[in-house]
Amino acid sequence: MAALTLTVVNADVRSVHLPDGSHVGNLKRIGSSWKFKAIGYDAAGNVLPGGGPLTDRHNTLCSAPDATELSAKLGLTAQQPQAL
Repeated sequence: MAALTLTVVNADVRSVHLPDGSHVGNLKRIGSSWKFKAIGYDAAGNVLPGGGPLTDRHNTLCSAPDATELSAKLGLTAQQPQAL
C-alpha cells in the first residue's frame, strides 16, 4: 500500500504528497527514467529544491510513476491496519 500520492502535473511530471497532503517533491521523467526530486519550503514559503523531509532521497530512480513503488523506494510504505 502506498504512503505517498501522486498528482499529474503534465506527461513528464507528478507532484508527490505525504498522506497529510504536504508537497514533498516531484517525480520527473528524464529521458526514459523517472527520478524523485525532493522539495522543501522555508518559513516564508519559498521553494527549496532538493530540500525538505526527503532531501536524503533526492534523485531516487523509479521504473514508472507509481505511488506504491515510490513509497517503497523512499522507505515510506503505509502501515496496514491491525486486525482485532
